Amino acid sequence: MQERSSVAELASSLRGELNRYSPGGKLPSSRALVERFRVSPVTVSRAIAQLAAEGLVVTRPGSGAFRAEPRGAVPAPGDTSWQEVSLSGDGGPEVVPRTVDASGVLVTLAAPPPGVIEFNGGYLHSSLQPERALSAALARAGRRPGAWGRPPTDGLPELRAWFAREIGPAVSGADVLITSGGQSALATALRALAPPGAPVLVESPTYPGMLAVARATGLRPVPVPADSDGVRPDLLAAAFRATGARVFVCQPLFQNPSGAVLAAGRRPEVVRIARAAGAFVIEDDFARRLVHEDAGPLPAPLAADDPDGVVVHVCSLTKATSPNLRVGALAARGPVLERLRAIQVVDSFFVPRPLQEAALELVGAPSWGHHLRVVAAELKNRRTAMTTALLKELPELALPHVPSGGGSLWLRLPGDGAGADESAMISAALRAGVAIAPGRPYFCAEPPAGHVRLSFAAVSGPAEIAEGVRRLRTACDELFGGPPRGDSLRA
Repeated sequence: MQERSSVAELASSLRGELNRYSPGGKLPSSRALVERFRVSPVTVSRAIAQLAAEGLVVTRPGSGAFRAEPRGAVPAPGDTSWQEVSLSGDGGPEVVPRTVDASGVLVTLAAPPPGVIEFNGGYLHSSLQPERALSAALARAGRRPGAWGRPPTDGLPELRAWFAREIGPAVSGADVLITSGGQSALATALRALAPPGAPVLVESPTYPGMLAVARATGLRPVPVPADSDGVRPDLLAAAFRATGARVFVCQPLFQNPSGAVLAAGRRPEVVRIARAAGAFVIEDDFARRLVHEDAGPLPAPLAADDPDGVVVHVCSLTKATSPNLRVGALAARGPVLERLRAIQVVDSFFVPRPLQEAALELVGAPSWGHHLRVVAAELKNRRTAMTTALLKELPELALPHVPSGGGSLWLRLPGDGAGADESAMISAALRAGVAIAPGRPYFCAEPPAGHVRLSFAAVSGPAEIAEGVRRLRTACDELFGGPPRGDSLRA
């Protein structure tokens, strides 16, 4: 075989032989496959990676490749006919001005001045990014047959199938569209589901990037308060009644900025409330691969148990890898999928094929699971380092919730109401040599108090975290006149 075609041929041969092995059964060793098929070890490795990306085999470093366990039974299709009514009512209220405040996004993207510790970052520190694996995946992707050809507009079938498996057995590759990252997917979903001028319900507080996209689309964000168990269903139902909104955007897992996880009892209630209102839920599942080592089992995405197509699921590889691997997915079922597809094509045609091929190579390699385990351990260690340092150095900053996923902490400033001067805090911190994110951009209405968000994922490790908190102590001393005395509020 010639090298360029041998990978596909070997993968096809192995695919046809998988029925010989029981689920969990071990495939022949790489050496045995090299000798049998007379191909190079690189060809064998790439063929196995392709089968792993398809969900047909699993690889275990040092042990080999094994036939994957079968997927669970696919539930009966639900009723998506309600979407036709929801999607047809595009005669919304008077169009609102599309004034966009991107400050909350820019603060997490802008590099701080030299010597300033980056507690305001929105991505993993370079030491946590799988740079070597990404480089190898890009190199292998460039050698794939047809790697520079035009891809299907919906995305490569193998990558769509991989994202579908990550969501759950009820979702198929046909339900998935590949997007240029999670932010692009959010923008597409909001444009598809609500006409300009319409209200869109959002958690409060919530991700500033989503608020900016909603306003740029001409939508009116309406806050729905959340607590440590996620959005409050009673207030969500009231907001639907009061506004007539047809979209609710939420982050059920490790919500940004609070880190909250939607409680088990609230999950079906949120979907039920939206369904009763004839509305969609946009589920932004951005942090599933940023779980901490001590988190325990994760709840499945809302989209995993949604036969009626209420949930439009958004996810991405970017947060767990690199800000430059802008590969994400939209998953939906029913008539709404065609509208999402049309907007995606009009906006961007398709996601570049080499990037999709590289994503397939990355998630199909044995190093992928190892990378996620390393990130989980490191995020837990850095979270612990930051919470410990804050408790010691800055007890006056209240920490209502310690997250078990994501990369940041959400802190309340001293003072009553919204009068705490965030801008003064941000400026004092920068003078002390540490950049932090203000809380105001996370609210679409008047905030109940002053807040800041501190990232522990964007710095090099515990030593830099300790130094950053020490500098933040200096900033607080400048503002508040020294450390407090006596017990302080921590929740």
